[in-house]
Amino acid sequence: MLIPSIDLLDGRAVQLRQGRDLVLDLGDPRPLAERFAPFGEIAVVDLDAARGTGSNATLVRELLGRARCRVGGGIRDRDTARRWLDDGAERLIVGTRATPEFLSSLPRDRLLAAVDARDGEVVVEGWTRGTCESAATRIAELRDHVGGFLVTFVEVEGTLAGFELARAESLLRVAGDVRVTFAGGIASVDEIAALDRIGADAQVGMALHAAPGRPALDPADCLWACLRSDRPDGLVPTAVCDRSGQLLSLAYSDRESLRVAAGERRGAYRSRTRGLWRKGETSGARQRLLAIDADCDRDTLRFVVEPEGPACHAGTPTCFGPLRGLAALDRRLRAGCMDDPASYTARLRREPELLADKLREEADELAVAVSREAVVAEAADVAFFSAVKLASVGASVADVDDELTRRARRVTRRGGERKGGPRP
Repeated sequence: MLIPSIDLLDGRAVQLRQGRDLVLDLGDPRPLAERFAPFGEIAVVDLDAARGTGSNATLVRELLGRARCRVGGGIRDRDTARRWLDDGAERLIVGTRATPEFLSSLPRDRLLAAVDARDGEVVVEGWTRGTCESAATRIAELRDHVGGFLVTFVEVEGTLAGFELARAESLLRVAGDVRVTFAGGIASVDEIAALDRIGADAQVGMALHAAPGRPALDPADCLWACLRSDRPDGLVPTAVCDRSGQLLSLAYSDRESLRVAAGERRGAYRSRTRGLWRKGETSGARQRLLAIDADCDRDTLRFVVEPEGPACHAGTPTCFGPLRGLAALDRRLRAGCMDDPASYTARLRREPELLADKLREEADELAVAVSREAVVAEAADVAFFSAVKLASVGASVADVDDELTRRARRVTRRGGERKGGPRP
């Protein structure tokens, strides 16, 4: 699949040719991150940190809050590596320090070893010095210590000269079951699709940006080229889910609808009867598009959306009927049930001291509950009052899901002692 690349130099997004010559100054990287965010991981490389001439760390951390990012550049010690993982980097791109000893102290599945090769030989120190080691040898040495590789063909990097698939295939055989991302010279959606078909990803920078005489590749086209359909009409089934993973509906996509969805950041699909269909255009029940994922077989899409109304034309939250449990409670609270002056939830919002007392009361009861039935009942009480508290500040259960996901990705662990010390 496509891995868009954002290279940072002195706070600006740039595109260089072979790591030296400035070709494009793209300015503020934030709009780029917003543009690429729906398509999965973005590679963010701090060129100043890599060169030892400065740092864009504050900007990189801001981009981590906007998109799923792999982070590279200047990762030369374990503290820096752990800090980026704690800050939310999906993966780390480790270059010079990618040795078995260094990598062994970090979570393997979140590590990418950068293998920069010119005509097959690994080069270091800003691609200026050869090592007399082949890219295949370096991959074989490190494949048991990383979750992936970033292989850059330096001689064509930034040139849009095209990509030699045969070179990639030979290195994939060496990598075995470790996924490889390739960079350097990639210029077309066909090359991205060809890499995906052999089980590799394409990290692309220059080709995604317009230049005189050359239009930019559309990330939606790059994704579409990797998909396949067994339907006579060529449509791809699209599962529409909310942020918590609740399935809302099943729709269909084609290249045009995918372009519209990504470009307008909304739920847009290919109706089998109405053609291009922007969800909510007449009903007002729009969907804000957050992410687009392809399944492992590349024959199904998942749209993650923030719904602004019912998903179904029948008025239900999903096309499979009503929501249940915590999801239903969360939706009711955010849909305005706290506005009914006669409701208990409205009272809780009017009387924050009462809500605080109920939270403490129910948490204490959960803490001392013993039987399965009692624990479930008290946990339900805590969940109810927690959901009300969330809604009172404009947050949702999905925000809690996101926070738990972020915490699970941290590698620095705390002891978890009682706050304020031991209980007397």
